[in-house]
Amino acid sequence: MMMNNSNPKYKYRCTNCNNEYNSSHQMYLCPDCSKLNTDNQPPKGVLKTVYNYAEIKSQIRDFQGLKNTCFIDLLPIENLESLPVLKVGNTPLYKFNKLDNQELSFDLYLKDDSQNPTFSFKDRASAVVSAYAKEKGYETIVAASTGNAGSSLAGLCAAQGQKAIIMVPEAAPIAKLTQIIMYGATIVPVKGTYDDAFDLSIKATEEFGWYNRNTAFNPFTIEGKKTVSFEIFDQLGEKTPDRIFVPVGDGVIISGVYKGFEDLLELGYIDKIPTIVMVQSEGSDNIIRNLGKNIFKTKASSTIADSISVDIPRNFYMTKQFIKKYNGEYITVSDNEIISASKILSRNTGIFAEPAAAAAFAGFLSHKSNNKLENKSSNVVLLTGSGLKDLKSVNKALNIPEAIKPNIENLKKFFYKK
Repeated sequence: MMMNNSNPKYKYRCTNCNNEYNSSHQMYLCPDCSKLNTDNQPPKGVLKTVYNYAEIKSQIRDFQGLKNTCFIDLLPIENLESLPVLKVGNTPLYKFNKLDNQELSFDLYLKDDSQNPTFSFKDRASAVVSAYAKEKGYETIVAASTGNAGSSLAGLCAAQGQKAIIMVPEAAPIAKLTQIIMYGATIVPVKGTYDDAFDLSIKATEEFGWYNRNTAFNPFTIEGKKTVSFEIFDQLGEKTPDRIFVPVGDGVIISGVYKGFEDLLELGYIDKIPTIVMVQSEGSDNIIRNLGKNIFKTKASSTIADSISVDIPRNFYMTKQFIKKYNGEYITVSDNEIISASKILSRNTGIFAEPAAAAAFAGFLSHKSNNKLENKSSNVVLLTGSGLKDLKSVNKALNIPEAIKPNIENLKKFFYKK
């Protein structure tokens, strides 16, 4: 089902006013609602990509039919060949029956997206954005990032022969900046926060005509991220889990998870959306704090989980809509809980997750300790990035022993000291 002007493959729908726009040309935000945007407020006019579900259903009978074509009918690109050659997605879903040698009364699954090419979930979005840019003839793609989105775009652009320009707050973790530089991208450190880098990248897009990857600005980032939902559904034998724990900063990943299941609901492959649990750091909870408010009030973020440290959540309104429509849950966790969760996760599973990903596991552990997980329920934790990307954050959790002289007596003392 290829895109054409008479019967477009998809259309854009504004999150705020519900106006719809033809996809014959690329759009970022709703032209009407975006005029209302002001500083220090989440942007209005974020667009949702909506497909011709009736036509898809008439041509493809079941989920396996979609899977056999790598979900091309639910992606805003025309050819799979436009995607990077690197393997993005199809990450493992691991099942664990015990934690700290205690049997679990429910099913625990870990979706390990650190297995993507640049070791983070963000590769899903970058792959689709890169493919779309390739089809439309854009040679340069720009993004603002605290690290993961930037290193992701840089890596996939390197594979595609595209130019990437990454604007980062100067406090971004060195491991992530190293990735960006090694992939050959142009890195632009910006004095200030992620939001300052974001705003500058938008101005650069307007000034230079570069294609912009920013989350909650480019609607196709959600389209890339939603593929994780298709995989979870497939890996669970075409069943939806009872709960999915998702780390949340600006709200795009959780919106992608919702969007994937919503697509399946529209096609009739599922009859309900799983309960999605939004997990935010106590030090960066600007979505949760504002869910019930009419006027958004920003609090400066301070958390070790830099990937979900956001003052102005760019996808606030869409996230709020999804949470309300599908009865989502939400929880905050402290930095200490995040570090503790990272240690528990690592020693029980062999998966070393970055703080933002460990936040989702901390949310799971909170539900477990408060008996909120039903017996025999199915629970998925979305692990979005590798712990190797931010070693500094876990330094205080490390206890490295002093070196010993290399003889057996000292080794005995090491293990059997009183």
